[in-house]
Amino acid sequence: MPLPIQDYLTIPARFRGPPASGNGGYVAGAFAELLAPAAHTGTEVTLRAPIPLDQPLRIVRSEQADNAPVTIYNNSTLIAEVRPQIFDLAIPQPPSFQQALAAQPQAIALQRRQDSPIPGALGLHPICFCCGANHDTGMKVYAAPVDDQQVAAAWTTRAEWADQQGYLPAALIWTALDCPGQLAFFHQGQRTGLLGRITASLHGKARAGDDLLVTAWPIRVEGKKHFAGSAVFNLQGELLAEAVAVWIGSLPF
Repeated sequence: MPLPIQDYLTIPARFRGPPASGNGGYVAGAFAELLAPAAHTGTEVTLRAPIPLDQPLRIVRSEQADNAPVTIYNNSTLIAEVRPQIFDLAIPQPPSFQQALAAQPQAIALQRRQDSPIPGALGLHPICFCCGANHDTGMKVYAAPVDDQQVAAAWTTRAEWADQQGYLPAALIWTALDCPGQLAFFHQGQRTGLLGRITASLHGKARAGDDLLVTAWPIRVEGKKHFAGSAVFNLQGELLAEAVAVWIGSLPF
């Protein structure tokens, strides 16, 4: 029986979500790149433990198939499991970029709150790489309610984020699909727990520096599990990415 193939991957501290853990969307995107699933599938990333920052994480994969599941460990602790997954998502009609931009001042990420984990900082996750207003080099995806069910963010990307071909790296698209789903529940009066799983499919690319629209909406609640949908569009209305995220548990307000 062949031995599993092992390698290592490190999540730099810049890509944090909570202060001492990786942003779920970013790390899921980084882990998703370990697979090469067929174009018609998505990739499912299940997070089993907080993601350490600036530490080598061990990647274990089988040599029996290119699309075999991949597991990631921190020493002996299982961190994540990655596998191809087909999924179906009904996406609501998105608002315009201008509507999302007009709603941005209502984003919770821009509000000063007594329950902020960092005194004097803004929002629920002030130094999160995705939605943190106090992250110096973050993505600043500020999702705000645009109707009774949906939140949206007018996301201005940066040219310096470009890969070698000038496109936004896939991991940044995964990142943008993350936090807005939690905030969709928050704006309905429900505060979810941690991201447990995200399944995403990327359909197109965007040039670094482009303006993009990110939307998210609650799907359902099953016990301690909160299911949210999210999507990323370009300004021509083309769907670039979609995801279903599962948030585990709930936190008090």
